[in-house]
Amino acid sequence: MKGTILERIIEAKRLQIATAKQNFDRTAIVRKAHPYRLRKALSDRSKHNIIAEFKRASPSKGIINDSVSPALAAANYRDAGAAAISVLTEEHFFKGSIDDLRAVRNAVDLPILRKDFIIDEFHIHESAAIGADAILLIVAALRVNELRHFCSLSDELGLDALVEVHDLAEMEVAAEIGAMLIGVNNRNLKTFEVSLDVSRELIKYAPPVAIMIAESRISSRDEIAELSGLGYSGFLVGESLMRSGDATSALKAWL
Repeated sequence: MKGTILERIIEAKRLQIATAKQNFDRTAIVRKAHPYRLRKALSDRSKHNIIAEFKRASPSKGIINDSVSPALAAANYRDAGAAAISVLTEEHFFKGSIDDLRAVRNAVDLPILRKDFIIDEFHIHESAAIGADAILLIVAALRVNELRHFCSLSDELGLDALVEVHDLAEMEVAAEIGAMLIGVNNRNLKTFEVSLDVSRELIKYAPPVAIMIAESRISSRDEIAELSGLGYSGFLVGESLMRSGDATSALKAWL
């Protein structure tokens, strides 16, 4: 399979959709009884609101940690003071699954972000059904009309949509569609190169009404403090915690 890493991931998702739809129970789709939980959890900028991520692997790093259970990791994150939990559910490249998210949902009551490459409205219905409170929408993977439609559908179901950007053109798209939650990914999803300078630069162009989240390459309390001072309300941290021998202590040290 040729193309960039992002293109290969998207192609794999397209191949999986037909089977997933056949196995999906549409009667499980309901509007969230308590909508927009992620947005609310990140609204207090006086705190270091960390979205702690459960991530088994990545295309660039291979296996990160495939021994800890999602339920145990989620409980540790909760006890350490995480504002929310992100769960990678992409199967082929990140070795995740929707069962990982279900396990986290059963273990904790924190807001849960489903981190995946959502390219079909089916994925949004599925996310609501399995217990997610928010979904990730990647500007680089979707057309503008798809982003609008997916944000609208998420809103109907009471899900937050975290709209992810990596450059100024994508930030302008997020602003154009009225995104309320914008994540700045310091990792280029086409090359997987990473730099904290992406967050430092793009915050200058953030819509004033949006809640801003910095993603990837965050590995210390000092970096979180710096980004908070620049205007970020949330910080998505995954690999550093998953590689830590004591994620609870590591997370507490950053709060």
